[in-house]
Amino acid sequence: MEEILKAEGLTKTFNLSRKQQKIERTTAKRKVAVDNLTFSAYRGEIFGLLGPNGAGKTTTLRMLSTLIRPDSGDALLDGCSIMSQPAEVRSKIGFLTSELKLEDFFTPNYLFDFFSELHGVEENEKERRKNEMFERFGIDKFAEVKVANLSTGMKQKLSLVISLVHDPEVIIFDEPTNGLDVLTARTVTDYLQELRSAGKTIILSTHIFSLVERLCDRVGIIIDGRLTACGNLEEVCNGLSIEDRFFEMYKEVKGGEE
Repeated sequence: MEEILKAEGLTKTFNLSRKQQKIERTTAKRKVAVDNLTFSAYRGEIFGLLGPNGAGKTTTLRMLSTLIRPDSGDALLDGCSIMSQPAEVRSKIGFLTSELKLEDFFTPNYLFDFFSELHGVEENEKERRKNEMFERFGIDKFAEVKVANLSTGMKQKLSLVISLVHDPEVIIFDEPTNGLDVLTARTVTDYLQELRSAGKTIILSTHIFSLVERLCDRVGIIIDGRLTACGNLEEVCNGLSIEDRFFEMYKEVKGGEE
């Protein structure tokens, strides 16, 4: 298998406000969100980061996407360093997060054209991809409708399409089905499988066991910012379901706490 992503020793800490200290039930002024994380992803696979809320999944994906810098460590994405070559990394990835907010005033047509130009997509290719993806996700009927008047599911599908205007080799998704109705969620997961079949590499974070079982070729389990297991499902689960194996590891890390 061809390694397309190699993360080595990724570490990120954050200062905690007094309010955050109360929420975390700690007097510590800093929190280690990601602790010396090392893993690889291979071309043409779906790699999942599985963990509870607050485990460090989103922070990891934000580092890989060059939105925040690690305190230490690095990752090579298709040969480019997230630390020293962030612009090159961004040109190779698509990043979709629930934090992506689309301006209410603009239309799908305008946004697709704007982000295509931002990524340097040629006019003919832009129109071809727009027609193909708008039809694929049913956006074509709403191409001139302002974002403010779109349904939540349609906004999510538009966000997905915009993230992929430049046909990236590596696609990073933070909780890809979070907040979606069952029909939209199925549309998105079916498309992820199509992207894998086309040779794309997909890295996703999730806390949903069934999503990992259905989609992922390999999975890394992350708890309290640390990778506790990584491999294909058979290797990680060791004869158990992914859910049972996760809670077994969770109890080991937390010393019996749930």
